[in-house]
Amino acid sequence: MSKTIDLILATPRGFCAGVDRAVQIVERALVQYGAPVYIRHEIVHNRRVVERLQGLGAIFVDELEPIPEGSRVIFSAHGVAQSVPQEAKARGLHWLDATCPLVSKVHIEAARHFEAGRHIFLIGHAGHPEVIGTMGQVPPNAMSLIETLADAEAITAPDMPLAYITQTTLSVDDTTAIIAVLQRRFPAIAAPHKEDICYATTNRQTAVRALAEVADMILVIGAQNSSNSQRLVEVALDSDCPAHLIADAGDIDWQMISAYDKIGLTAGASAPEEIVDEVVASFKQHTQVRIIAMEGMRERVTFKLPLELRDV
Repeated sequence: MSKTIDLILATPRGFCAGVDRAVQIVERALVQYGAPVYIRHEIVHNRRVVERLQGLGAIFVDELEPIPEGSRVIFSAHGVAQSVPQEAKARGLHWLDATCPLVSKVHIEAARHFEAGRHIFLIGHAGHPEVIGTMGQVPPNAMSLIETLADAEAITAPDMPLAYITQTTLSVDDTTAIIAVLQRRFPAIAAPHKEDICYATTNRQTAVRALAEVADMILVIGAQNSSNSQRLVEVALDSDCPAHLIADAGDIDWQMISAYDKIGLTAGASAPEEIVDEVVASFKQHTQVRIIAMEGMRERVTFKLPLELRDV
């Protein structure tokens, strides 16, 4: 490519405070207790992060069953059902909870609604670990899942007070539309005291909307199973800007890139900045490029680590 391409970097992008906390919990547990430390499910949805932690001695498992008695296990940032720590205790496992505090907030809301005698509508994506964990905070018949506008229009409510909660990594626009349907159909439905979609999800989607106004196409760094990364692609497409999800620089189609003059680059909340750096370096190797950093929200949120790991 002989022309110069503008590579426009979104702000904010990449790791959020919840992901940073979860990764630190694993790193510090390995220092304090030594390897192996077991992790139930991917600590965050990013293969690069998982492989690096495996190299340090973390062992990832789908369930608790294969973990030897007396071992240490960490629950992922997505949160777990109440039955999981109960099982860990029964099996003599020492556990640490890396659930994002903003996911824990939704868990607390669910428990309070249940105790108040309300049936709960959870807006989220079936099969996502966060949704599985949130639905596991109450008995199975106490919560119903809503994924789409059509679900919201069709769902039947039991004859009792209602409430809604949401997955933290949803599309802000799509969720707003679903909530509007629920509030129209069930005017007395109880809402969260504060929006459940997390600050990082909202900020990154806002940044992508701004990016879509100036870019011809957007690359989103993230995993296929990362909800927040998939939503960033959707936000770009909804803004009439072509967008593609890539795991790293190896996924870039350089022939496709040559068709554009201004390319936006962002990263989902579970994608480390080192992959952004690699993508930028790859652009410099393949073409003449001008790097432009967009102005945007500067995040200063941090979450405390578990007490037993703070001095490590």
